[in-house]
Amino acid sequence: MHHSFTGTSRRPRQVNLSGRPANPFASLNSTPGSTIKSPGPLSTVASAQQERQRRKQERDSLNAAKLIQRTWRGHRVRQEEKAAWRRAWDGREGILYEDGIGGYLGRATRYHSTGECLEQVMLLLRFFSLGEPSDVTRLERLCLRLLADTSVWSQLEVSTQEPRPLRKLEVVVLETLGSETVLKTWVDTARTLIRIVIVLAGKIPHETAQLGYLYYDTLSKVAISLGRTQTTTEEDKDLLTTSLSKPLLSITSETDKAYEGFVCQFLTTPDLEEHLGGLDKMASAVNYSLLAVTLATLLERHGSDPVRNWIGNLSSSRQSWLLAYFIYFHTYALGDGRHGPERLDPVYIGVVSNLLSLAAEEISKRIDIQPSSMDSQMDMAESDNEEGQDKHLPPLPQFIRQQVLSLVQHRQVSGLLAYIDQSKQTQYGDLPSEQLPRILANYALALLRVFPRHAEDIRMWLLLGSLTPASNTETHIPAIKYFWRETRKTTTFKEISHNSRAAVGLLRGDQRVVNNGTQAHAKPGPDPTDALDTQDWRIILLFFELYNFVLKVTDDDEFFSQGSSAAKEDKMPLSWIRQSALPLSEVQELTTFLKNLGFAMYWYAAELTGARHMAESASIGHYFNPYANNRTQNDPTASAVEDSNLQVAGIIGVSLDSIKGTVTGLLRMLYERDSRRQFLPANHWLMTGRFDMEGFIPAVVEEEENRHKVQEDDDEDDQGEDDFEVPTSHLVGSRRAQQTRSIELLQRQQQKASRKKYLEAITPRLEILQNMPFLIPFETRVKIFREFVHLDQVKRRGGYVDPDQWRMSQAHSHRPDATDIGKHNAEIRRTDVFADAYDQFYPLGEGLKEPIQISFVDRFDLNEAGIDGGGVTKEFLTSVTSEAFSSDYMLSMFVENDRHLLYPNPSAVDQLKDKMRDTGIQENSQEWMLNIREYLRRFEFLGRIIGKCLYEGILVDVNFAGFFLLKWALTGGRGVASKESGYRPHLNDLRDLDETLYQGLLQLKNYTGDVAEDFSLDFTITDTIGPSNLFGDQHTRTVTRDLRPNGSNIAVTNENKLFYISLVARHRLQVQPQAQTSAFLKGLGQIIQPSWLSMFNQAEIQTLIGGESSEIDVADLRKNTLYGGIYTIGDDLQEHPSVKLFWQVLQEMSDSERRMVLKFVTSTPRGPLLGFSQLNPRFSIRDAGADEERLPSTSTCVNLLKLPRYTSAERLREKLLYAINSGAGFDLS
Repeated sequence: MHHSFTGTSRRPRQVNLSGRPANPFASLNSTPGSTIKSPGPLSTVASAQQERQRRKQERDSLNAAKLIQRTWRGHRVRQEEKAAWRRAWDGREGILYEDGIGGYLGRATRYHSTGECLEQVMLLLRFFSLGEPSDVTRLERLCLRLLADTSVWSQLEVSTQEPRPLRKLEVVVLETLGSETVLKTWVDTARTLIRIVIVLAGKIPHETAQLGYLYYDTLSKVAISLGRTQTTTEEDKDLLTTSLSKPLLSITSETDKAYEGFVCQFLTTPDLEEHLGGLDKMASAVNYSLLAVTLATLLERHGSDPVRNWIGNLSSSRQSWLLAYFIYFHTYALGDGRHGPERLDPVYIGVVSNLLSLAAEEISKRIDIQPSSMDSQMDMAESDNEEGQDKHLPPLPQFIRQQVLSLVQHRQVSGLLAYIDQSKQTQYGDLPSEQLPRILANYALALLRVFPRHAEDIRMWLLLGSLTPASNTETHIPAIKYFWRETRKTTTFKEISHNSRAAVGLLRGDQRVVNNGTQAHAKPGPDPTDALDTQDWRIILLFFELYNFVLKVTDDDEFFSQGSSAAKEDKMPLSWIRQSALPLSEVQELTTFLKNLGFAMYWYAAELTGARHMAESASIGHYFNPYANNRTQNDPTASAVEDSNLQVAGIIGVSLDSIKGTVTGLLRMLYERDSRRQFLPANHWLMTGRFDMEGFIPAVVEEEENRHKVQEDDDEDDQGEDDFEVPTSHLVGSRRAQQTRSIELLQRQQQKASRKKYLEAITPRLEILQNMPFLIPFETRVKIFREFVHLDQVKRRGGYVDPDQWRMSQAHSHRPDATDIGKHNAEIRRTDVFADAYDQFYPLGEGLKEPIQISFVDRFDLNEAGIDGGGVTKEFLTSVTSEAFSSDYMLSMFVENDRHLLYPNPSAVDQLKDKMRDTGIQENSQEWMLNIREYLRRFEFLGRIIGKCLYEGILVDVNFAGFFLLKWALTGGRGVASKESGYRPHLNDLRDLDETLYQGLLQLKNYTGDVAEDFSLDFTITDTIGPSNLFGDQHTRTVTRDLRPNGSNIAVTNENKLFYISLVARHRLQVQPQAQTSAFLKGLGQIIQPSWLSMFNQAEIQTLIGGESSEIDVADLRKNTLYGGIYTIGDDLQEHPSVKLFWQVLQEMSDSERRMVLKFVTSTPRGPLLGFSQLNPRFSIRDAGADEERLPSTSTCVNLLKLPRYTSAERLREKLLYAINSGAGFDLS
């Protein structure tokens, strides 16, 4: 039986629901060309559908006709009804149409009764239409009659059952007053309407306050109209001022709505001071406390509230006007003392910081643009359409500029902490005391970001302030300690100090979930309104800013003063810097926090940048604007520059790159302090437990290879951008092409920024090595450095690292890009080593990395015998450095300090300029510039020579000053903000440059008297130029230069002396030697990548150059020594007796004598970094005959000691010391 049998053999009925004919041949029965189709299911269904569609269209057409007729009949009836009402109204007014309505305005008299007045008011409200000009005239007549007698006003509200007729009348009057028909020509109608508005605002203050938005929006339009009308009188301005004040002076339950309307609609109007003829009258009517609280409430609203949308959608120029007006009202309130506080208050600080953030882009771009003589107060509203265009920006209006700059005054900034009294509650409600530091931090950060040119002044003024404690028994708390105390209290500080992984969620602004008192990080997503993380970060970031400045002006004695017993026993009054010094135990806490935070930002960069789509635009306005919506969605030029930086926890004004640079800079400064004078436990800086150290070096090398690949792509893009020009906009028809190319250029910049982020994500170990190298042991970093060099050699030399093999490969190569070996061979005169080296090798550029061959020429112009197998190159490099860095060298490129440490001659370029002036060369001429460029090229070449020594692993006996080496170490951080992590001149660095100047500045800094009176200093500095060996000029001259604009007219006082000290250090260490230092580092960077040097601090770089400064390890040297001639070790593996005597004598010598021996053989007194196994060439000893009267000699080019076969230790010691002290070399041998 079939498996589907159902129990019956009857065939089931088949139902066709598809509408298709069951018989495909049925359609053949129809006649061709006939419109009558054969019957069937398909044609039947189609016919039914068409019929239903036709009936539906008929019904819709009929319904539409009915709707049109009904609408038209209603409109006609309403118009007829309104026309009847108008005739009735006119009849009651006694208006004769043949005379016209306007002719009866002058004869308007008061109403005889309240009933008559009420009937006319209600009737007018029924038919009034703003689009009917005659209705405006009727409204004006009604207003005139109402103004003629106001005694009936109080009875209008109670004499009718119609609710609030005066409120309705006020709405009609406001809408009419704000219409274009009334405002475009300032006539008596507008004056009449303003007068009735004033009366209505006084009669119904409660209802007027409810209409606050409409009320002040209308008055804003009136103010703008007054500014554009030339017939405006002082009476008109007084009327407007009076109408503004009415709702503000009336205190009702709805007054807050009046202030909301006043803020949102009126205080965003440009040029009110000009329109009103001054702001004092309006300011006298404003209750500052209510105004401040209203603004604070508006700025704190979130979600879908329309007010928040209003704030975000305001143009930046109107945001600037709102900020300026609020500052003005606060200043007026302080001077008046009736409606405002006697000092700054937390509400003011919070409002100003938020408004500064909103208007940051507008202010920062235009604050420094000087106003033109023709129009110093341009209307910012006219520039709204040009937002985002940086070219030809107009200056800030003088009113805004004046008010905003008042925020960066010494008195206000330095007194911020003094304004907060923790023992009392604020007058603006119960503000928790823990909110005070957050408000202060937000305000100070806003000032620092919006006024970058005043940043140093702001930091200094903040540090000069102190907090009045709650207890009278406590002394004043320095600002830095106050914010450090608050920083330690934050949950963010505690979590990151305990676990670096927690920093990822905190930096991203992940929302927190609180369970039973414990906090955990939940779904990511930055929320600008996060009251915990964002406020914590504000305090932490402000502390970073202040502590960074403190470290710059704090010498080591002051830094360690909190940890010394002498400081505790000293009864003398302490300077504020010593008072600001943190205890060393707390500095250890700080370094732990900074280490974990910095490690997380570099190691987890991929996770942090993965949230990049949540970040705002990279422009400063989006950094600072927490309310900005998606303004750039439809703007391709704006979208092209987005995604450049990730904000920290959604906090405005600070990007991830900037805080990364700040943390890196702080860590480096603290590490330098600990390196000079250790105060932290051993291995405190290392974080080797976070890495797999066994595979660390191969992983770093792989990351370096990946970075090379990405950088090659960047180089190709850079070559394309060199020829990329944007056509000038003044050419006809070039505007569209200019916009297109600008978009393309911005897109390329976006691609480069994306590659940079990508590099940070794929090279976390490299980023840590370059920016926080102290987390990794020094020996590991040296090995990585040598691996990088080897990798570069393999890449450049096509795998032939050995010099001879490379030369052979190039000689037999037929490739067009093969190196010309002849350019790498040179004859060098012993009498002019540096000059010949410069002439023959400077054109090589980066090609100096390749092997070179040197043939020396003696003073008789004869070639010295010998083949350069590497030893002659070593002697050449050491000879070049010895000559160039000699104090007697005629070029005088480098000078040395009291400790014989070298640094670029600061006055070298000035000396050259003086000589050119004396010879008659015109300043800034082509010859003038060529001579300077040629001179700086010698610095560049000298940088290449030092780079070549590092590249080849050749040690040279050259000692550089610490501050100069520090610039080498701080030029390679490419993944962080360069301004924060680059070299910053410190007071301590001056000790290596000028000990006398350093002591003088210390005395000035610690002086407790009147600096201005006793020192008579200004912000200038005197540079001494000369004498010069190059030009044979033994005379000196002095030049006085300004340290800041107009510095000669600015006195140094107790308040700004720290700024003066920092500027002096900056000038001496950075500005004066800028050209020479930049040229040297450029040449150095052509051979050694700056990112490689950034793995080391200044002391470690000196070790790379000259070798290890620790005690000479004789056993290690003996283990890695090669022997030649008779001294060769035979099958018995025993050393020659003379060799044994040599090691015995060397072991018995002092370390200084050992160093003399090492320098005698290798030309440097220090051993290699990783032991003598790394010495290149190896230390070697060979016999020099059996004559024991002969002195030992050396060939330093190959590190060879030629030792006669001495038979006694005494004679060997005597001859060896004599040879060393007499400078024996080839001649004595």
